Amino acid sequence: MSVEVSVILPTMNEEEAIAKIIPQIKETLDQLRLSYEIIVVDKSSDKTPEIARSLGAKVIKQERKGYGDAYIEGFNTAKGKYIVMMDPDGSYDPSEIPKLLEPLIRGEVDFVIGTRLKGDIKPGAMPWLHRYIGNPLLTKTLNLFFRIGISDAHCGFRAITREALQKLPLKCRGMEFASEMVIEAAKAGLRIKEVPITYYPRIGESKLHSFRDGWRHLRLMLLYSPSYLFLLPGLFLIIIGFGLLAYAYNTNPLRMHTMILGSLLTIVGFQVINFGISGKVYAVKEGLDRPDRITKFFMRYSILEEGLMLGGILFIVGLVLGVGIFLRWRATGYGELFEIRSAIIVLTLIALSIQLIFFSFFISSLMLKEGFE
Repeated sequence: MSVEVSVILPTMNEEEAIAKIIPQIKETLDQLRLSYEIIVVDKSSDKTPEIARSLGAKVIKQERKGYGDAYIEGFNTAKGKYIVMMDPDGSYDPSEIPKLLEPLIRGEVDFVIGTRLKGDIKPGAMPWLHRYIGNPLLTKTLNLFFRIGISDAHCGFRAITREALQKLPLKCRGMEFASEMVIEAAKAGLRIKEVPITYYPRIGESKLHSFRDGWRHLRLMLLYSPSYLFLLPGLFLIIIGFGLLAYAYNTNPLRMHTMILGSLLTIVGFQVINFGISGKVYAVKEGLDRPDRITKFFMRYSILEEGLMLGGILFIVGLVLGVGIFLRWRATGYGELFEIRSAIIVLTLIALSIQLIFFSFFISSLMLKEGFE
């Protein structure tokens, strides 16, 4: 008999909660008249696995640590057409499973996420810091970066079709798995829907680490977004740096420290942009992202020659200006030299030229065996 629904429960010392949750899941799915399996992926030191087995669940021993690792192990075992994910600590109500399954069964969407923030959060269920700062801020950041438009990106009550799940290259082993799944779903073009749910105080001790787990989510989002991590900051640094250079170069008396700062920001900003473009090209090359206008431009066959030409021009201009400084110095009998403005410009141009030349070689080496447009 084929399995229609697989419910995956990641557990770690949940013996009190699991004894209540599994019977509630079974009662709910029996009422729906759907064939099902309950998979408990366990890393406990208490009696959680024994209790789960006695209640008819399939228990998998989790060899590695991590919230994401537990689900990845569960996905590899699940046989159902629809996969339900939920924390087994009593914070989610199994009687609400039909809310998540119905849109999938009707074929309206591919992925359903519960939203606590649009549902009912019971007193004591979610700390103030998570409810009003952490979760909304991280969700808004995710929506800004990936244009998904959801309200509760870290809700652990979800359902997805097996067909849709197979399109997601999920690899994160920690708590950031929750963000990775949403990001990959959006990138894969899955139809996503949120449904309001009720959130209850958990049974037992919380496993969350607010700041560490929050940072892991933010870190993942930044690494998935080279434009926000590299390109925009790099462009900002270049604009500020070039502005300082232009201001200090045309101002009397000499603003030497301002010119040095402007040169530094320009050089650093250009290097940051190079990292961002390299990251985007690598992501496309490895199939982690889709090409956009930026990556298409830098994945052309002629990019090496164009980069070498532009870098060479910058180098020659800097060299000519540098030779001019040297000739003026020689004309004074190699005495005191007051060419600070010009020297900083020369330094900046030559540094940018060298960065551009080697960046062009690096980008071309990434595409060496892939072919060019």
